[in-house]
Amino acid sequence: MLNVDAIHSYYGKSHILEGVSLTVNEGELVTLLGRNGAGKTTTLRSIVGIVRPQSGSVNFSGREMIGREIYEIAREGISLVPEHRGIFGMLSVEENLAVAARPGQWNFEGIYKFFPRLYERRKNGGNALSGGEQQMLSIARGLLTNPRLLLLDEPTEGLAPVIVDEIVNALVKIKKSGMAVLLVEQNLRICEKLGDRHYVLEEGRIVYSGDSENFRINRSVRDRYLSVGV
Repeated sequence: MLNVDAIHSYYGKSHILEGVSLTVNEGELVTLLGRNGAGKTTTLRSIVGIVRPQSGSVNFSGREMIGREIYEIAREGISLVPEHRGIFGMLSVEENLAVAARPGQWNFEGIYKFFPRLYERRKNGGNALSGGEQQMLSIARGLLTNPRLLLLDEPTEGLAPVIVDEIVNALVKIKKSGMAVLLVEQNLRICEKLGDRHYVLEEGRIVYSGDSENFRINRSVRDRYLSVGV
């Protein structure tokens, strides 16, 4: 489905991604890990065209995405749920969702069943929501675009444990629905629970890739590149 091949991306003169390659297949949940500043968010932004790679290829379902406008990439079926959520604070929950809604499997009824708390808060403004509710809204908005590939950037960052559990349960259901997901996440327990395959970034380069079983037993990778044990 998604084949990122040797992309090089810059912020000004700063060379952030140095030949990043990864794949996401139909129905897979793939995680992208690394320390802060490794280039994870830049990778997601490069896929959706917010950052334009200077070389390499981003191929989605047989079509090249590099050089295309952001809205064109979105229409192809790629949706990004950004790290800082990006909801409209002055709009209500319903208005935030309506802005994103496109025809397809996911609709308002399904979203409210998926996130009952959003239904309860549907008339509230985005600024009136808790951090966890804002994250639910951001994911719900991404789903309402009815993508074929969902990119998630740190969806559990800064949330209380009980809310993290709700987000993880939502991701389990999204995975079971058959949607392909590329997940950037710092919590290794979540990555091990959800991921089919894993990539590790270090200073803009992929330094490890493997399936869940290999990643689970390969402690040296976690200790060397992620500086934590599980």
